[in-house]
Amino acid sequence: MRFAPLLPNPRRRLLSSLNPSLLTMSPAAAHLATASDHDEDLCSSTEAVVSAEETVPPPSPVPPPPVSAEERLERAWAHWRRLGSPKMVVAPMVDNSELPFRMLCRRYGATAAYTPMLHSRIFSENEKHRYMEFTTCKEDRPLFVQFCANDPDILLQAAKMVEPYCDYVDINFGCPQRIARRGYYGAFLMDNLPLVKSLVQNLSANLHVPVSCKIRIFPRMEDTLSYAKMLEEAGASLVAVHGRTRDEKDGKKFRADWDAIRAVKDALRIPVLANGNIRHLDDVKDCLEHTGADGVLSAETLLENPALFAGFRTKEWKEDGDEDGASGLDQADLVTEYLKLCEQYPVPWRMVRSHVHKMLGDWFRVHPQVREELNAQSKLTFEWLHDMVKRLKDLGGGIPLYRNKNALRTTPNELAASNA
Repeated sequence: MRFAPLLPNPRRRLLSSLNPSLLTMSPAAAHLATASDHDEDLCSSTEAVVSAEETVPPPSPVPPPPVSAEERLERAWAHWRRLGSPKMVVAPMVDNSELPFRMLCRRYGATAAYTPMLHSRIFSENEKHRYMEFTTCKEDRPLFVQFCANDPDILLQAAKMVEPYCDYVDINFGCPQRIARRGYYGAFLMDNLPLVKSLVQNLSANLHVPVSCKIRIFPRMEDTLSYAKMLEEAGASLVAVHGRTRDEKDGKKFRADWDAIRAVKDALRIPVLANGNIRHLDDVKDCLEHTGADGVLSAETLLENPALFAGFRTKEWKEDGDEDGASGLDQADLVTEYLKLCEQYPVPWRMVRSHVHKMLGDWFRVHPQVREELNAQSKLTFEWLHDMVKRLKDLGGGIPLYRNKNALRTTPNELAASNA
């Protein structure tokens, strides 16, 4: 069932199609996008990156498919524990949970991460798409690679390409956006549960890595529980539950339903992750206690504050007793770290531009002229971006990140190890 052995020099050939940024090549070969849109180019050359054979280990030996439901459940938990039972997870975000950002979040407490959602058909058919959209490295673990799909065979073909380089292949059943409606994937497959079941069953029966699913809840609790149980029975080894319905797209307007996540956790016998309402580290602790989940995902808040899991808060969530000067960290510092990671792990400039806007949003509101200068740059360079960050700091009015050490009764490391 494995794809790589069918190719000459399979390990290098397969990774070259998946993750060429890890292979030594000329700078010209690194720029595949059209010259008309610089934001689609990779942000740096790859000459200094170590060969893939040295950076990506071979997949661990995996036992044959389980013969019973009980054995599958035992394997689901054994796998989760081998990964360290990660509690703080970077959620999948289109164009935003790419390798440099994942590595930045890992520096600040994240213990696992998802790739951006990848389109299974485009990924399986288009080598250029694979080259531009999926990269990883040996430190980028545990890793969930997420696909959207509506065809079991196409999904399996794409999943087989990445299974040696991840810890879970994840199926997106949660995207509520119009593009998912048009493409017939994500949360819009909630109207076709037989198809959902077949997608999970086909992967579970044919992959050597576990299958996970990211879902939203139904308006009725009984429908949510039936849905989650079906996924477990179909072969899912983990379910991440976003506690909002398909129609509740606005995370600021609609609070995630932690009670629904608790009900799913109580109903299933596999690991369950909670998604929704995670704005700072106290929310992580409260969510784990309320839902009983095995970990939490954060998305939008991490984009503004990648140091969330290390206990840092933005001004919006500052509380009495929070310290700032002692932390010595602000969002401009995080942007500088992110840019250096992008030089090490090249991604398209559009992703870099997006992260700079989101991490420096508060600073740009103080100095809108600098934001306009950024918007006017049709061709970004690292030199220009580093200089922009320096100018922002020199202009003053920067907003620190806050940390209340006394209020955080549980440190990130203790939180990650709790309930293991």
